[in-house]
Amino acid sequence: MGRVVGRLKRRPDFLRVAGKGCKWAAPGLVLQAAPFALDRPDVGETPDIRVGFTASRKVGMAVARNRARRRLRAVAERILPTKARPGYDYVVIARKATLDRPFTSLLGDLERALAHVGAHLERPVPRRDGGRRRPRRKG
Repeated sequence: MGRVVGRLKRRPDFLRVAGKGCKWAAPGLVLQAAPFALDRPDVGETPDIRVGFTASRKVGMAVARNRARRRLRAVAERILPTKARPGYDYVVIARKATLDRPFTSLLGDLERALAHVGAHLERPVPRRDGGRRRPRRKG
């Protein structure tokens, strides 16, 4: 059963996913994931999953970056509707290897990244202070 997949297009959405989510690096791509923002300004039909794609200049010139994003979109169209967790935003980042990696390997990279990110999202986030609360100082 496929889910409705929307697109992330605004920079604040990408920054929120990078800042509050978790990530997994595979040889052909990097996947970041975070829950939907509660204060989303979307009106009307909301997608089950939203995904954004990016490629930095480390990947290459504009032609290479566009090719890498096209390859990632093709991979995401096959994998995300069935394997991604609803209620989450995903950002797929191209790497230099995205250009030369076989398509089937990219499919496997995204599936493994989704599995690792999904397992991380299920666990509670540990507190930095080891679960202890410090007493408030008076005065």
